[in-house]
Amino acid sequence: MSEAAGGIEIGLNAAIVAMVDEEPAVLTVGRDAGVDLADALPFGPFDPVRHRTLELGLRAWVEAQTALRLGHVEQLYTFGDRGRHARADDADPHVVSVGYLALTRLVDGAEGPTGRALAATGGGFRPWYDYFPWEDWRRGRPAILDEAILPAMRAWRAEDPEHRGLGRALGRAERLRLHFGEDGAPWDEEKVLERYETLYEAGLIAEASRDGRVCARAAAAPLGRAMRFDHRRILATAISRLRAKLKYRPVVFELMGESFTLTELQKTVEAISGRHLHKQNFRRLVENAALVEATGETSLVTGGRPASLYRFRREVLAERPAPGLRLGSRG
Repeated sequence: MSEAAGGIEIGLNAAIVAMVDEEPAVLTVGRDAGVDLADALPFGPFDPVRHRTLELGLRAWVEAQTALRLGHVEQLYTFGDRGRHARADDADPHVVSVGYLALTRLVDGAEGPTGRALAATGGGFRPWYDYFPWEDWRRGRPAILDEAILPAMRAWRAEDPEHRGLGRALGRAERLRLHFGEDGAPWDEEKVLERYETLYEAGLIAEASRDGRVCARAAAAPLGRAMRFDHRRILATAISRLRAKLKYRPVVFELMGESFTLTELQKTVEAISGRHLHKQNFRRLVENAALVEATGETSLVTGGRPASLYRFRREVLAERPAPGLRLGSRG
């Protein structure tokens, strides 16, 4: 069947993020019609008859499939390349997928009713750093960068440092400097997608080999867990967006409980941004941003001194246009 005869289908993909055991985790689905979909993002069709908008369609089938109620939802990008499902001789309808970032609170935890219900279907939340281990700098520079990624990327750069294939404005040397912090350039935590796409172009990740890219520099060990179809690219887009959003919108509170300690808030911000934050500087940042207010209650969860509980101060949304946590450049 030709592409014209096959037509176009609109699908909805969701990178659904929650905090699980102090780690940012993404929901992956289990099985569908006997097919193992491990390491796939939830996806479903858009029904223009039943769903008035794309977002309402997304919320409806996510709740039907997972029983999760989504909080913040925003559209990321439209993924429409032919062959994005990586099937040989693909003659099916061309699938155009609208990707979304969605945030939710897993109130009862991975071992609670929701977590157990997801696990029963083969789905569940997995730490997103399983897919992008080079993005987690909370405990210092990730070893995988110097042991596996950068040696291979330098060899790729040396082959053609000024290469501007695929209409790219930047050569390989410039991309390595800007995206991976080479030659003294700072590491920009927001460039998750750029790093993933550069690794894909260099043929260093499993999806590149699966999609037919030949590369003599293929890493000896897998660079993070692969995902089905182009879902790791969609997840990279979601992480980039959320990291940027932290700095000008209070989206982090969509992942927090109704009340929380400042330590819990700091750990969540660190987990999302992938960087360690100085305790006093973080508290000063939160105080200056006027994002929280004390509840007058304390928590004894840590087993040490009682910690004051706070809540999100919603009035900040009406006070200024960009209420976020401006973390500043990495030191």
